[in-house]
Amino acid sequence: MSAQFGIWNFDGRPVDQDFIDRMTAIVGPYGPDHSGCFSTDSLAIYFRAFHTTKESRREILPHISVSGAVITWDGRLDNRTELLGLAGKDLSADAPDVSYVAGAYEKWGTACLAKLEGDWALSIWDPNTHSLILAKDPIGTHPLFYRLEQDQVIWSTVLDPLILLAGKPLSLCEEYIAGWFSFFPAPHLTPYAGVYSVPPSCSVVVRSERSTVSKYWDFNSGKQIRYNSDAEYEEHFRLVFARAVQRRLRSDRPVLAELSGGMDSSSIVCMADAIIARGGAEVPRLDTLSYYDDSEPNWNERAYFSAIEEGRGHVGCHIDVGKQELFKFHSNGQFGATPASEVGSPSQATLQFASAIISQGNRVVLSGIGGDEVTGGVPTPVPELEDLLASAQFQELAHRLKVWAIDKRKPWFHLLGDAVRGFAPRLVVPLPKHMRPAPWLTRQFVKRNRVALEGYENRLKLFGPPPSFQENMFTLDALRRQLTSDPPHSDPPYEKRYPYLDRDLLEFLYAIPREQLVRPGQRRSLMRRALAGIVPDKVLNRKRKAFVVRGVIAAVSREWATLAEISRHMTVASMGIIDANRFNDFLEKAHQGHETPIVTMMRALTIECWLNNFNEKQAPPSPNEWHPSVSSAEKRLQERR
Repeated sequence: MSAQFGIWNFDGRPVDQDFIDRMTAIVGPYGPDHSGCFSTDSLAIYFRAFHTTKESRREILPHISVSGAVITWDGRLDNRTELLGLAGKDLSADAPDVSYVAGAYEKWGTACLAKLEGDWALSIWDPNTHSLILAKDPIGTHPLFYRLEQDQVIWSTVLDPLILLAGKPLSLCEEYIAGWFSFFPAPHLTPYAGVYSVPPSCSVVVRSERSTVSKYWDFNSGKQIRYNSDAEYEEHFRLVFARAVQRRLRSDRPVLAELSGGMDSSSIVCMADAIIARGGAEVPRLDTLSYYDDSEPNWNERAYFSAIEEGRGHVGCHIDVGKQELFKFHSNGQFGATPASEVGSPSQATLQFASAIISQGNRVVLSGIGGDEVTGGVPTPVPELEDLLASAQFQELAHRLKVWAIDKRKPWFHLLGDAVRGFAPRLVVPLPKHMRPAPWLTRQFVKRNRVALEGYENRLKLFGPPPSFQENMFTLDALRRQLTSDPPHSDPPYEKRYPYLDRDLLEFLYAIPREQLVRPGQRRSLMRRALAGIVPDKVLNRKRKAFVVRGVIAAVSREWATLAEISRHMTVASMGIIDANRFNDFLEKAHQGHETPIVTMMRALTIECWLNNFNEKQAPPSPNEWHPSVSSAEKRLQERR
């Protein structure tokens, strides 16, 4: 994943060279191959390359188009052949991706963004319209941040320099912190007020001190795919899944695939092997890396990833996390731009991972994130029943209620109630217990940030897109928030790719009937049927992996003295976010082995350590100075009321 940054002074002031030098030093490790720049008196755009494909080695960035637009591209373009036919009069088949992007922009302007399939982030300085365009792909796999002030805009694919070189103390964004206490923050937010992330599937157009954020593409709720037989759905799934994996194998270095032993990662590896065997990918080699913990009774993965390794005839890298320190409950004074940043001495697992990709020459890592969410990993009939209810197919609804009631061993009217609840207002149907704000958060903090704390939960619209499509969009938004919260990697640098979040694959999965994905007694039905004979039966038909908590509870016991000291003087308590007494009560319960919301407790401790590290860089707001404004989420909540 390459790095880019730029600065534009609206008033025509020359760009400070010292600022550029310091900016370059920070982003340099993310792009170690070569650098490029474009500058005028009041504008400077820099690029640091990290090559992952043979075409990228021919890129000269920033790229100057025929009309003079300055394009800086970080990503992988998947529909090169299509664009070659539409906008490629002067392009060659082996031209770098940015040449295709430039050709598309010359022909369609900003409308080209919807036509760029792949994982990417780009900036376009257009001197003809005197505007800056920042955009990201529809899923948001590549980061791109910006800070807009009265006299300038600064943008970067790395968040750190926008904070470290701000030249003034920055206020924290309370809604972002609230998002971390639930699932993940909204994708347009960063931890800092006034510093934003370009939202997925959106463009930000800056003209002088004004900016406009607009969505350039979205999934089509009206698209439907209907076949006459299961076999046709299975064939179509194999086709789009194979293409999703093939696109992410595009690399001139060996690719590393995470192999956990679950269905998601195993299917990626098995499909990749099949593609490579028939000569469908130019990648030199596919390596695997697996984590295991033989002491964890709920996480015995060795048998499953070993079955994949046996089938492919190659043993990958194995990392034993059973005896490693998984959590560091202390402040080390080093800066981390977000709570997800790993600062200080890296864990043993991180060091082993880094050693593996360096020794093997990997620059691309394949991840199975999203597979469980988009292929029917949760065996619930609710979305299917909601569709039948919204479309008034009452006879079929009655039939499916009976079938599912037998499978779930649950009265049919309970299932019907579950379906109806999705449409009911929050005042009628309260939020499920696992989605409610943590009990140790202060009432004031919860009141200001309820929407973020509840994971930006939305109610279904009865007279709108099919309810299952709405549910799919809620799930995809959660995945977007998760990806946006993951910082880029620089030590060593590598690029993560997500086959299950391929645009074409998602369009297919969102357009087919829900009963193809989940059937009574058949979780992930379509995926299991379609990949039979490709993925070993032992893995394909395994039970759902259990959630691992033993290691977390053990970490609490092992680090109890440190945790007790931290909890006595918590920054989050002084800022009015956490009720320290209530948090200590729950921490004590966890220490004693009682059931507690352990995940949100770990989030709270992560936020606390991050704030302490952040405060080493600038003085934190005192309790009297902490006056958070009403968040955008709270404004939406007030509008609903």
